[in-house]
Amino acid sequence: MDPVTVGIALAIILLIALAIGIWVALALLIVGGVAMLAFTNTPVGLIMAGKLAEMHSSFALTALPLFIWMGEILFRTKLSANMFSGLAPWLGRLPGRLVHTNVLGCGIFAAVSGSSTATCVTIGRMSLPELKRRGYDELLTIGSLTSSGALGLMIPPSIIMIVYGVAADVSIARLFIAGVLPGLLMMGLFMGYIMAHGLIWPERTPPSDIRMNFVEKVRNSGQLIPVVLLIVGVIGSIYGGVATATEAAAVGVVGALVLAAVTGTLSMRSFKESLLAATKTNCMICFILAASTFLSTAMGFTGIPRLLAEGVGTMGLSPTALLIAKMLLFIALGCFLDGISVIVLTTSVIMPLVSAAGIDQIWFGIYLVVVVEMSVITPPVGFNLFVMQGLTGRDIFYIARGALPFFLLMVVTVLLLIAFPEIATFLPAQMYSR
Repeated sequence: MDPVTVGIALAIILLIALAIGIWVALALLIVGGVAMLAFTNTPVGLIMAGKLAEMHSSFALTALPLFIWMGEILFRTKLSANMFSGLAPWLGRLPGRLVHTNVLGCGIFAAVSGSSTATCVTIGRMSLPELKRRGYDELLTIGSLTSSGALGLMIPPSIIMIVYGVAADVSIARLFIAGVLPGLLMMGLFMGYIMAHGLIWPERTPPSDIRMNFVEKVRNSGQLIPVVLLIVGVIGSIYGGVATATEAAAVGVVGALVLAAVTGTLSMRSFKESLLAATKTNCMICFILAASTFLSTAMGFTGIPRLLAEGVGTMGLSPTALLIAKMLLFIALGCFLDGISVIVLTTSVIMPLVSAAGIDQIWFGIYLVVVVEMSVITPPVGFNLFVMQGLTGRDIFYIARGALPFFLLMVVTVLLLIAFPEIATFLPAQMYSR
């Protein structure tokens, strides 16, 4: 059977399954099963069981529930409200006001978790209730949070950078350094759009009633100290070489519990509620992630990802045209595969083309991460869309509509990287030229 025909059929099946309300994880398993039946005689159940077991036995995955629990602790206590109270005086006069906390919060937490999922869930647990209570535009709130959660892939330490570094045999340390400026650039673009939105549609932003002088703002910002201490503790444990990401996640949980107890906002009831909510959220995410892994394996059997990659390679394009074509390729792949699977399935085909075109592999890694960030907010299999669906109850197409402007800003980021490669190469060149 023609892989292209099968790919279209699989996409239709997935869209129908999601449209009629089938659980996301079950829809992914169904599509993966159909693909397996079409392209292999291997027992579908055997492959499915193996992939589900492989995903849930991953040690790296243990950081996810801990970071989720950390966010639940902050959400169930007053620490999340205190964070907004501390930021509000500084953002009250900025167009868009507290929606900027989604971008700033995700940017900070991305430097802790290295995961877009953990970033999206943790900041979402803190920001969504507060912004909804204050009357902010829901579509902008959801879209900014869904997209800013993807910063977990860019700002080091980034799990996906490690995957690329291993697959392409390039320095992971250089990749981490190279991701700093592009991450800040993307945060700036996101905040710029939020400000433009606030200026064009001021009626969608609640009025600011904050009247504080500079000294009062500084004093009020003292409410940020517990959260700042927590973030500094987790980041310090990673960059100081004291703890791995998983161990740092445990440090974050302990730190959140201690700070909540010290500030008098932790009770046995809130502790139990945070633990139960974290368990439910983690089960939801892990089920979807395991099903996505099975679908990625099934797509590998179809040969569709490799066929698309080879098709781009035979076009004889210039380096710039090649990069734009690859961006379109990865966006297409991101509609059906998670970011790590996209990199693993295509790197062996893409990297020889990159080397032949004279493209710096460190720069290409950052370019690739930005493009993969698009995939986590691209329906029908954008993982951050599923996470936000679990947090808000909204369907993924509504969430994708809110994320669309930020998706376009990611495209702008890619174009800026192509036009000005120094955005990604400047810091590594400075650091390693000494």
